[in-house]
Order: sequence, then structure tokens, then C-alpha cells
Amino acid sequence: MPYTNDMKKETDLLFSLDGTPPVRLAFPLAFQHVVAMIVGCVTPALILANITHIAPAAKIYLVQSSLVIAGLSTLVQLFRPAKFLGSGLPVILGVSFAYLPSMQAIAEGYDLATIFGAQIAGGCVAIVAGVFIRQLRKFFPPLITGTVVFTIGLSLYPTAINYMAGGTGSPRYGSWENWLISFFTLAVVTLLTHFGKGVFKLASILAGIIAGYLASLPFGLVNFTALSAASAFQLPQILYFGIKFEISSCIAIGILFAINSIQLIGDFTATTIGGLEREPTTDELHGGIIGYGITNIFGSLIGGLPTATYSQNVGIVTSTKVINRKMMGLAAILILFAGMIPKFSALLTTIPQCVLGGATISVFASIAMTGMKLVTSSPMSFRNSSIVGLSAALGIGISQASTALSSFPDWVLVIFGKSPVVVATLVAVLLNIILPKPEQDEHRQF
Repeated sequence: MPYTNDMKKETDLLFSLDGTPPVRLAFPLAFQHVVAMIVGCVTPALILANITHIAPAAKIYLVQSSLVIAGLSTLVQLFRPAKFLGSGLPVILGVSFAYLPSMQAIAEGYDLATIFGAQIAGGCVAIVAGVFIRQLRKFFPPLITGTVVFTIGLSLYPTAINYMAGGTGSPRYGSWENWLISFFTLAVVTLLTHFGKGVFKLASILAGIIAGYLASLPFGLVNFTALSAASAFQLPQILYFGIKFEISSCIAIGILFAINSIQLIGDFTATTIGGLEREPTTDELHGGIIGYGITNIFGSLIGGLPTATYSQNVGIVTSTKVINRKMMGLAAILILFAGMIPKFSALLTTIPQCVLGGATISVFASIAMTGMKLVTSSPMSFRNSSIVGLSAALGIGISQASTALSSFPDWVLVIFGKSPVVVATLVAVLLNIILPKPEQDEHRQF
């Protein structure tokens, strides 16, 4: 079939923000975005559900709400219903691993309702950060944000290892079957990531989970009870898990929201430079970060965990140059509808913990290395190396030996003892303010 002018016009619509490309062109590109984000979006919910030992129906709902808030948050960012609400840029949002260490600490000491109360406080912090983003940016240069992201990756490694062993509390924890399946899953993910092409490379984690899931069936590691009991369709419910406010939890999550507000700038900038060949405007940054805060407040009310922009989807936009908002909106609608189908969410909850561990350890490694890339984008002077080294050492060290803080009040333990990210952030920001700048320290370069 000859390539006509009409066909060219339809294709060109994909490379512009506005316009309505035909579904036959938009759907496969939208589905590509869904495949790239869906595992990362639901995994934090699955991990938290296992930590809190909530009922199967509540576990299914937590996965559902993660997808629902991802779809809604993405639609707000794409189509900005108000000038102050959303960026208008082609980005995909989903539940973020960045909050997982702190949420784990809160879940162990309190419950999910306390996490959602802290999320409301965090959303308010993000709104303030959006208003004063120009003033706040100077406290979070790439060296500081890189240190924080690096610490997040490192702090998640024990979670992945425990999952590879079958999950703490499991009667088969540490069994050879769990380790066999987890390493098989990891091998599939690694091989496809480095040797796969096209959709197989893009969806390497999803493919690894599917392979690990199928391999675990003969070992009796999959329980289909929740799937048979799940309904076919369910809308989000207000205050399903409730809301509780606990000051130390609010502080811990609020700090992370401030950091992620700065991180959003990086993803917005990568999107506009890679897809639109320009820097994001101040208006886009203000609206994007304020929208991020408001949608997270709403998310807490329906049981949706904290979200952030997804770098893997930013990568798709920058590599393909496909920036059409309606195509991205179709992806958001697919994510949203997936969250309203309990049968689909229930199927995701049947994934064995060893499979999740084998798939996510590579994700956590990628998070740490992303942080390291940000760190090394700054000169590794004696000053900068001290900031990174001390921040990571204190953050990870204190969290690994949290009993050393047992004589302090409980709120100290929640904020500093079990959340390495909070300690690393505070230390990094303070050292960056206090220590002499590189030009005063040039004679001490490594």
C-alpha cells in the first residue's frame, strides 16, 4: 500500500502535543507505556500488603487503587483541568518506590491508615514546594538528589533479598524452591534487558515475572483463592483504609515529597528536551508540582499510594519522540480501567514473593545506579565525596542498627531510625550548606 499524504498527516499527529491520531496508531504506542509502568506501579502495594498482613480483599483493593490513582494523576498532568493543576506535558505517573522504605517503617509500627494520613501531609508539602520551587531548587542540586536516590536504591536491597527467599514470615522462607524461582526470574529479566529487542527489551521485567510465575506453578507457590473470590468490576471507595495522622510519619513522608517535587523537575526537563526540544516553562513546573501534590491528597482518600513521574516512560518519549497527549491519555485510561477490574488486581496478588524479589532486585539496582549517575555529574572533589559518603553511611548505617536509638522517643525511631532516606537527605543538605565550596577546596581533589 503506498504511503499517502493522509497517512503522513495521521502519523505526524503522534509527534505533536495536540491533535487526535487514529486509534490503530495510538493504541500500540499507548499499550507500550502501560507495559513499561504497570509492574513498578503495583509492586509497592504488593510489598506493603504482605508486610501489614491485610485481608485478601484489602490486598486486592490496594493494588486496584494504585492503578486508579496512577491513571487519574496522569490524566491531570496531561490535560491540566486548571492552570495551576498539571503540567500539560506527556508524562506517565505511577506509585513510586522512593517512598517504600519509609512506608515500610510506618506500616511496621502503625498501619496503612497512618501512611495515608502522612500522604496528605506530603501532598501539602508538594503544593508549597510547587509555589516556591524556584527558591527550593538551590538546596537540591544533582549531587544532593543523586545521593538521595542512591540511598533509596541501597535501602531497598534487603527487601528484594527477603522476597527472593520467599518473604519473611513465610513457612517456606529460604527454601531452595524460592531461590531457584527467584534466580530464574532474575536471569530472564537480565537476559532480555541486555539482549532483547523491541517490546521484549522494554517489557523485560514483565516478561521475567510471567516466566517466573509459570515456573512457580509446578512447585505449588501460587494460590488462586483470592482470584476466585474477586468481583468483576469495582469503583474506588472513599476512606477504604481510613486516615490517621501521626506527626513523625507525616514528617518522614513530607520530606520525601519535598525531594520528589525536585525530582519531578528532572523528569519534566528530560521530557521537554527529548521530546519538545526545549526547557519546561515555569508555568509548567508550577502546575506540574502542585498537581502532583493535589492528586496525591486525593489518592490518599481512595487508598492510592504516593505517586511520581516514571523515568522509564520518560525514556520512551525521548527515544520515540511520540508526544501526543491523547495517545498518552489513552494509556492513562487503560491503566485506570485496569484498576477498576478486581479480577485483574487479584491475579497480580497471586504472584509469588520469590518472583517479585527476582524481578525487583534489578529495579532497585537501577535506582541506585541512577542516583550514582546524578552524583557523578558533579566533580568528585573531596567535599562532594564527603557529602555523598557520609550521607549514605549515616542513612543506611542507622537504619541497619536502629536498635541503637531504642532509648529515644518512638518518633525519633520512626523518622530517623527506620528511614535511611530521611537521614541521608538531611545530612546531605546540611553538609552542602556548611562545607566549603569546591573552588575553596580544589587542592584536595581525588
